[in-house]
Amino acid sequence: MHIRTRLRSRAAALALVLVVAAAGFIVADWLSGPQPVRGAEMTHPLISDGPYAIADVVDAVGPAVVFIEVEYREVQSPRSAVPFPFFDFFPFPEGWWPFPQPSPRGGSGSGFIIDESGLVLTNQHLFAYPDLISSIKVTLPGREEPISATLRGSDFELDLAILQLEGEGPFPTVPLGDSDEMRVGEWVIAIGNPYRLEHTVTVGVLSAKGREIQVADQEQQRTRTYRNLMQTDAAINPGNSGGPLLNLRGEAIGINTAVRADAQGIGFAIPINEAKAVLKDLVERGMVVRPFIGISYDTVDQAWVRQLNLAVDRGIIILDVIPGTAAERAGLRVRDVVIEVNGRAVNDSSDFLEAIDGMEVGDVLIFTVVRDGREVVLRVEVGERPPGV
Repeated sequence: MHIRTRLRSRAAALALVLVVAAAGFIVADWLSGPQPVRGAEMTHPLISDGPYAIADVVDAVGPAVVFIEVEYREVQSPRSAVPFPFFDFFPFPEGWWPFPQPSPRGGSGSGFIIDESGLVLTNQHLFAYPDLISSIKVTLPGREEPISATLRGSDFELDLAILQLEGEGPFPTVPLGDSDEMRVGEWVIAIGNPYRLEHTVTVGVLSAKGREIQVADQEQQRTRTYRNLMQTDAAINPGNSGGPLLNLRGEAIGINTAVRADAQGIGFAIPINEAKAVLKDLVERGMVVRPFIGISYDTVDQAWVRQLNLAVDRGIIILDVIPGTAAERAGLRVRDVVIEVNGRAVNDSSDFLEAIDGMEVGDVLIFTVVRDGREVVLRVEVGERPPGV
């Protein structure tokens, strides 16, 4: 939802770095119907306890961990696109340029095959400029020639992407586990291609769960918030992005994503359950479908009561209604005060968020609002969030 509320806390910014390599350099700094596609399912543990447990996991799933290379089309330099005399009149300081810079020539990272048809799960930040992609090449272990692939779906917020390999299967796969069942202190295994060192294996423990961090993605000029990362001390480095974090049953329980730039032994992975929840959308629609009402709001307090002479001193006050959204279609207006949703009292922003938690596209919510001193009941059919909102 499009939400602006003074009560929402913000995560402290961390100095982190996205683990994706481009031409040998780190490309972004962290500054502050059908059943869903599930990937290969496990019917029994791949391995048993013993001195070769980790090696057994690597042997079993390693063939499905891939190296990804992305190439972009040539773009005209912004400087060459400007008439030469421009610089005679407007000289710019060394190192400063007022126009957007051209996209990088390419990048590389990791991924893993989750379906025999050739679906590859990886990170979205490997594909910063999807409209400029000229080729995606995927190399499987033991194969000299890479396989071409296409970007089938991606989501910026979750930092997830799905590729489709060309060619005939069946391809080897990595089974998907249950990240919710993982306990802090359990052994984990990371496989990837750090610094183009293909098929590197590192081992550590699950250090923590539920980490929330924000990153200003310089490549895509947007801020990304990771709300539920798994932390591990298994070594994760540039080029590991998109590779699997595995348990000792050989199941992917995370997607390696980031490492703390100013410390050792602090890496992060996206829980696999977050990916499993959206795979169907990514594969079938190329994007994640999110419910959306289309309002911004604030908690009603005494300042709002005095300023607008409100008839109630609780609820949320609507500050903006986005045109063309569910809110506008339902007849919600600026200055409406929402006091109930589906019969549940709304006293503040927290109550409102709890009342709409779990809503899906197509759900109908009954809003009771106070408008000009009178209660009005409105039927709100939840819509889809527009791209870019």
